[in-house]
Amino acid sequence: MNAIDVQNLTKRYADTLAVDDISFTLAPGRVVGLLGGNGAGKTTTISMLLGLLVPTSARITVLGHDMAKDRFAALAKMNFSSPYISLPSRLTVIENLRVYGMLYQVRPLEPRIAELAEAFNLTDFLHRAAGNLSAGQKTRVALAKAFINKPQLLLLDEPTASLDPDTGDYVRTMLERFRADQKSAILLASHNMAEVERLCDEVLMMKQGRIVDRGTPSDLITRYGREDMEAVFLEIARNEAI
Repeated sequence: MNAIDVQNLTKRYADTLAVDDISFTLAPGRVVGLLGGNGAGKTTTISMLLGLLVPTSARITVLGHDMAKDRFAALAKMNFSSPYISLPSRLTVIENLRVYGMLYQVRPLEPRIAELAEAFNLTDFLHRAAGNLSAGQKTRVALAKAFINKPQLLLLDEPTASLDPDTGDYVRTMLERFRADQKSAILLASHNMAEVERLCDEVLMMKQGRIVDRGTPSDLITRYGREDMEAVFLEIARNEAI
């Protein structure tokens, strides 16, 4: 059973085709990168996978559940993180983690929060309001929230944005360990091409709502005759024929 199975996913807003008939799968324990410039359709795709947006047409199966009929059964076993979506700003960090822990029915909850606070270095500001955190601190709290239920599927939008290089490297190491320990699948939207090369088993290159190419990072680098994924990204973004 695939963690994600998407067939003919389309999202149209009036005359704008935000996502144009894309299909892909994500196997358990694998990391797939969803890449593309701003407006390529990455965030819209993730929003439809989460059930936040209703597709114009598609069949989406997540962890064996049809998202059109059984969305809540899938949501209990998945989680999401984006530094661009704020947690409730008046709640403290620990209050936020408790709320999400209770929503996911995590038991025992307090030891799990303590474990995540240690892992993401949140201890010094657990009792600070989320709205008063720095951008990097907010990113780490959002990631802790995403890990709280030990999800079988993680959807990550720019997971290391706003983090300094040392903390970003630590988070990437945590993602590698989490995948190895939990055998969880990860769908990763990122503009950090070194991160993509390190973490991703496969890459889906999106442009104007379509998947225009796919493959392992090494295969794409070879196919385009480039030195790294950043050069591949630029080639696809700038080539009007693609």
